[in-house]
Amino acid sequence: MQPADFLIEHADLIATCAGPAPRRGLAQREISSLHNGIIAAYEGRITYVGAAMALPVGVNVEKGATRIDARGCTVVPGFVDPHTHVVYAGDRRAELQRRLGGESYAAIAGDGGGIVQTVKATRAATEDQLVAETRGRLDEMLAAGTTLCEAKSGYGLDVESEIRQLHAIRTLDEEHAIDIVPTFMGAHEIPIEYRTRRGEYVSLVIDEMIPRVAEQALAEFCDVFCEEGVFTPEESLEILEAGLRAGLAPRVHADELGPSGGASVAARIRARSADHLLHVDERGADALADAGVCATLLPIAAFYLKLGRFAPARLLIDRGVAVALASDVNPGAGLSPSMPFAMALACFAMDMTLEESLIAATLNASWSIDRAHEAGSLEPGKLMDAVIIKGGLADVLRVGAPSIRMVIKRGKVVSLAQ
Repeated sequence: MQPADFLIEHADLIATCAGPAPRRGLAQREISSLHNGIIAAYEGRITYVGAAMALPVGVNVEKGATRIDARGCTVVPGFVDPHTHVVYAGDRRAELQRRLGGESYAAIAGDGGGIVQTVKATRAATEDQLVAETRGRLDEMLAAGTTLCEAKSGYGLDVESEIRQLHAIRTLDEEHAIDIVPTFMGAHEIPIEYRTRRGEYVSLVIDEMIPRVAEQALAEFCDVFCEEGVFTPEESLEILEAGLRAGLAPRVHADELGPSGGASVAARIRARSADHLLHVDERGADALADAGVCATLLPIAAFYLKLGRFAPARLLIDRGVAVALASDVNPGAGLSPSMPFAMALACFAMDMTLEESLIAATLNASWSIDRAHEAGSLEPGKLMDAVIIKGGLADVLRVGAPSIRMVIKRGKVVSLAQ
């Protein structure tokens, strides 16, 4: 008999998203729905998902167990946000007003804004200040249903500041309800002091930053911004190969602002994920599919940057690439912490189905950060992370409406709608 100290009962629908990961092609529409089912958990892990009538046979519900009545609701896995820059200091909302007034991002960056402005503020912040400023952003993500996320460094761009950001990520992972997967991204930008000697900065990332990060086991992934004016495909490969030698799995910011060759880099190095991909073409999509690279798409960033286009999700799915969604929470363009908003944009701006967007925000997103064995679906043995939606599954797309009734993390209610 399996013990249970937590139950979700009477749900109109449970979208378990159960099954192998990642989902590709038509399989990305399979959300493994269960009607009139029940979920039982013990000490934060799921012990049973199935028909309510079968529960007494295999599960012993402890006296005093938490019982959630989900009548009139839909239950989905906790959302997984596999691409964020959530740890930083400073505030760039004034830049948003300038962009809305017609100024370009390039003009603002040339005036000392953009990533450079955040680097300046982050370098000046203590670890405690980074933790305190980030905690509120994580609270917002949690209220929107995110129970697992990735977080990158990349706003330090010197050895000590990058290490300090990663230490802050570790502290937040220990203290906050959201589980956090750390990524080292010293290759986010060329800092101002190295603009005329970029080769020296690439060497700094490879010879000093990556060894320090690996020595202290501060990250699981190494990411690089492969884009014209940032890091070339050759530099990106050099950095990612150094990361691999140090035990850091590769990820790539690819083809966001133009056809940068980022998808080819991701395919060549067999990165776990290639992210953004607004300008990926058929050849790039086929390379990603052949290499088994997940495409992590960030429609919220494209929306707030006013780029005039979104990633070709339909092309990627139809060519067999596993697609994930992420918020890209950051101080300049990732202004919404809401995975439901990312799902809505995926459906209405990128031609994804509702079911594809759900898998992209749960199971595939979890696989893209190497957590599909722990999260992303409602299956026995996995963490009891779930979101309870008022009404049907489509109600999750009602951005701005109070559609999320409850967020559950490791078998505990961590956010409850008023």
